Amino acid sequence: MQKSLEMVKLPHFVSVENLSVTTVKALIQRATYFQQGGNVPVWSKPIYAANLFFENSTRTHCSFEMAESKLGLTAIPFDPAASSMQKGETLYDTLLTLNSIGVDLAVIRHSQNGYYRNLINLSANSQLNLGIVNAGDGSGQHPSQSLLDMLTIYQQFGHFDGLKIAIVGDLTNSRVARSNMQLLTRLGAEVYFSGPEYWYDQQEFSQYGQYLPIDQLIGQMDVMMLLRVQHERHANESQFDAQNYHQKYGLTNARYQQMKDKAIIMHPGPINRGIEIDSKLVEAPKSRFAQQMKNGVFMRMAMLEAVINGRHLGGR
Repeated sequence: MQKSLEMVKLPHFVSVENLSVTTVKALIQRATYFQQGGNVPVWSKPIYAANLFFENSTRTHCSFEMAESKLGLTAIPFDPAASSMQKGETLYDTLLTLNSIGVDLAVIRHSQNGYYRNLINLSANSQLNLGIVNAGDGSGQHPSQSLLDMLTIYQQFGHFDGLKIAIVGDLTNSRVARSNMQLLTRLGAEVYFSGPEYWYDQQEFSQYGQYLPIDQLIGQMDVMMLLRVQHERHANESQFDAQNYHQKYGLTNARYQQMKDKAIIMHPGPINRGIEIDSKLVEAPKSRFAQQMKNGVFMRMAMLEAVINGRHLGGR
């Protein structure tokens, strides 16, 4: 990691697709600085953020709130179920309202893939003038989870070049898988995929890595990155057999014993215990599940700061 990198400035933070290696490393460096007790910026004026979560969330929602608090931002409460969107108001008009009363940043989780594209396009020729931070869009992108994962991997290995990383599970519906496969290959890691083979779309995923059965991967990988089975997105599929999934595709205790000594386990959460991973392994020595959540606060601080800098909100 370089000792001195340029400060990251972005008008919005919605995807990892166009992030350069230099930018990713700068964000890792900045998040590490915050984590080690570095001074937070002093803003010349109040900065207001609203967190609009249209899908349920514990980790991402609370992590952004904590990051905003640590940065000295003021979070404006927003409950989608009690908002005018229940009366038919569009997301654009909701943001226009929030922006008009003084909100500077909108952190949004939405079920629609790429929802932010239309908002950013519309704002180019309108009075809407606020930064958008994507907290997850459908099965599209999850930039904050991806970057906290990069921070976690870097903490363990100090580099990405040549690391072998398996992404295992519900690939079809995973925005985490999509964001991570893009960043990891850009950073020099070797990506592999596993889980039910019918969830591996050859056309989409093969450009980033090959599919192999989990038992062919387990002893070779530096990182086993497990994905939650998103039952809510498989409502139309045949009955799910949790025990069968765990034995065929999950991280069992037997597979854990085959992992390399310095290999780590990761999971974006929430975990389906006994399905993606044996319950006893969630807090095992190789697991970094809790560390990922801790890292999330500091990486989200770095991301929010990048948008504040990019929009010249802080007046520094």
